[in-house]
Amino acid sequence: MSRITFTLPDGKDLELEAGWPYGEAVRTIGEGLLRNAVAVTVDGVHHPLDEAAEMGGEMLVITKASEEGLDTLRHSTAHLLAWAVQELFPDVKFAFGPNIENGFYYDFDREEPFSESDLERIEAKMTELARTKVGLTREIATPERAKEIFADQPYKLEEIEALGDVELSVYRMGSFTDLCRGPHVPGSGEIKAFKLLSVAGAYWKGDSDRPMLQRIYGTSFWKKKDLTAHLEMLEEAKKRDHRKLGRELDLFGIMEEAGPGLSYWFPRGDMVREQIIEYWKRVHRANGYRTVTTPHISQAALWETSGHMEFYKENMYVFEQDDRPYVVKPMNCPGHILMYKRKTRGYRSLPVRYAELGTVYRAELKGTLHGLMRVRGFTQDDAHHFCTPEQLGDEVDLCIELVKEIMGAFGFDDFKVELSVRDPENKGKYAGTDEEWAMAEASLVAAIEKHSLPYTREEGEAVFYGPKIDVKLVDAIGRTWQTSTIQFDFNLPRRFGVTYTDADGQEKYVYMVHRAIMGSLERFIGILTEHFAGDFPLWLAPEQARVLSVSRDQHEYAEKVAADLRAMGLRVEADTRDEKIGFKIREAEVMHVPRMLVVGGREAESGEVALRVRHEGDQGARTVEAVAEDLLDAVRNRA
Repeated sequence: MSRITFTLPDGKDLELEAGWPYGEAVRTIGEGLLRNAVAVTVDGVHHPLDEAAEMGGEMLVITKASEEGLDTLRHSTAHLLAWAVQELFPDVKFAFGPNIENGFYYDFDREEPFSESDLERIEAKMTELARTKVGLTREIATPERAKEIFADQPYKLEEIEALGDVELSVYRMGSFTDLCRGPHVPGSGEIKAFKLLSVAGAYWKGDSDRPMLQRIYGTSFWKKKDLTAHLEMLEEAKKRDHRKLGRELDLFGIMEEAGPGLSYWFPRGDMVREQIIEYWKRVHRANGYRTVTTPHISQAALWETSGHMEFYKENMYVFEQDDRPYVVKPMNCPGHILMYKRKTRGYRSLPVRYAELGTVYRAELKGTLHGLMRVRGFTQDDAHHFCTPEQLGDEVDLCIELVKEIMGAFGFDDFKVELSVRDPENKGKYAGTDEEWAMAEASLVAAIEKHSLPYTREEGEAVFYGPKIDVKLVDAIGRTWQTSTIQFDFNLPRRFGVTYTDADGQEKYVYMVHRAIMGSLERFIGILTEHFAGDFPLWLAPEQARVLSVSRDQHEYAEKVAADLRAMGLRVEADTRDEKIGFKIREAEVMHVPRMLVVGGREAESGEVALRVRHEGDQGARTVEAVAEDLLDAVRNRA
């Protein structure tokens, strides 16, 4: 029998007789590895462990301990979900069910909506089917054979047609068959700890002109304890939902009369926003940025030059004015480029750093909108660096310094970093030369390593115009949020002719770096609201203290204390309503006011206040001066 050769990640070769299962190749490496193996990938193609190996190549073993292993489990659980739905509702038509961050979903076409009781029945059926411990098998099919298999499934047939004349992969789990690339766990017995979470509407392929499907969401883990911990986190996340807290704390909201995806900032929320903006501007100006402001609209010709009218028009708001097409800006880059180009630049005048909190508008699909996390109008924390090749390293280093400084000021010090680079096998689809890409990538890597940030390298994930760093921060309950990005652009400098004169007198294209730290101000405040569960640190709190009068006799004194503290720059209100003090304290607690200053007859006579700290309770009598000093010190230290 012929032998085939696999190349392992460490560069070593492994031989196996053709026709033996892939699992035997894994066993050759080690019994422990086989016990933890889920599937294998050979030259990018996924294979079950019990599938006969016919061709060698570069082999990667997917293990339970890996992120890809957990994704595989969740993808397999989506198939188990579909199998259970098929058993309970035979007339349902199936779309697709991928794994997603923290779980999976599957889309179904069914006239009657799935109810909560349906989800309970489906989950019970999944448990029953999983216990049958059937294997997941893979079959290679031609398009013609696949059309026979899925003859009564219109969504599968449409996808087969779209894929064209290619070899297709079909997976079977019990009586359920799906069109799928895999990978999957060896059998249903591996699927033990799962939970169905919700059901929502989703258009087929995200197109509002296509059928509305029902999307069932769920999650899955290898161990019950991990599932339990995740469900507890989800319960905590519900309590922290920024939409709920935004209403309760009177911070912000979406006014349906004005339209979806457009946020309104109420006085208390605007105060939080203002503190962030003032801090952001102060830090940027201290680090050599020049803050700018660009118009909300511009002629479409500007966006034709940038390429957005050709590639991004469906996401832009375009209208006519003076018999010309105009665009409501979807991003700030072209405006900053115009500002740069208003002068002739020599290498000694670089770098130029423009920063703007610029409000932009994008025509997001209504079904994708979600509170402040995804809106149609948002304020982008945007900056652009125009520099020479020699300055690249320092510019990227500055960007990472600012990410750490600014995120640290808001209580974030745990980051996950991804370096996205081009696909080495398809260099032709990217703008820029090999030399430019090598220099840009090297500067990104050097900056990441200088700051000792662990990172993953994502080949093929770069956008066509340059490599980038994405930073995901980890919040108080362990969730990750994509916020900061540092991105090179070899495209726009060429489209707009953005140049400088080098030391040798030659005109050269600048190196342009797009950079955002908070990302969207709206989304970042949504993240902050959930991170702090509405308990903003004192320096950010919309109301830092509230003076509470015990009776009418202290109303005037309470107002004076509040006015004196406001005169020192603190955000203080006085509650002089004719209500019981217990009611006033409870209301201040509900509104998450960090400090409560209670004034009764004794305090009014002595010129003091009774200090109460949220989550800590009564602190006893204090002079107004001592309270003010404590508050101002906390603000200075961003506590």
